[in-house]
Amino acid sequence: MRIRKAAFGDTELATAWQVASLLLGYPDAELLERRPLLRRATGTVPDPARTHLLAFLDHLDATPPPDLAADYVATFDHRKRCCLYLTYYAYGDTRKRGMALLRFKQAYGAAGLVLDDSELPDHLAVVLEFAATGDLTEGRRLLLEHRAGLELLRLALTESGSPWAAVLDAVTTTLPPLTGRTEDAVARLIAEGPPEEEVGLAPYGTGDSGPIFLPDPVMGARS
Repeated sequence: MRIRKAAFGDTELATAWQVASLLLGYPDAELLERRPLLRRATGTVPDPARTHLLAFLDHLDATPPPDLAADYVATFDHRKRCCLYLTYYAYGDTRKRGMALLRFKQAYGAAGLVLDDSELPDHLAVVLEFAATGDLTEGRRLLLEHRAGLELLRLALTESGSPWAAVLDAVTTTLPPLTGRTEDAVARLIAEGPPEEEVGLAPYGTGDSGPIFLPDPVMGARS
């Protein structure tokens, strides 16, 4: 499916990314309480992004909270193709992923932001929040750098009939159209999947007692 693009000003772009960030978080009571605020904010976003975000908000309104939570876990914790960690698509569980994660963290640090150690910096919701509230230009660069992974995630959610596909559709409308090179990268990912290597060979950082190894990208979803 081709996604029609919209013209965004900086404020509208930041709003779209902030709303999408929150909607990609675990559907807990805090998120559900924010639905009226998110609807008002979404009303300022250009179409078709507005329509996609409102569609997901309608789903939040219509679905019992326990079902939302169970679907979130089934979608993002148990399906590798629906992984929310962007570097996973490019680097899988290889040594190179650790360095890619450090680049995300360094980008946040350069903008004066310190990420909570409970979350990896490449989680899509984190990247969108950084882009919306930290550094619009640098956040956009990170999203475009991992455009192929974003598209694979969007396709996987669409093919599985996930309601979260609407949120990825909204994010896609904020980015330039896919280029031939990116489309080739998406096709490769579909055919081959992310690179494989022994988990834990490349530490993300170093703690007081030694290396801190990467968690399983499938089981690390926000909660």
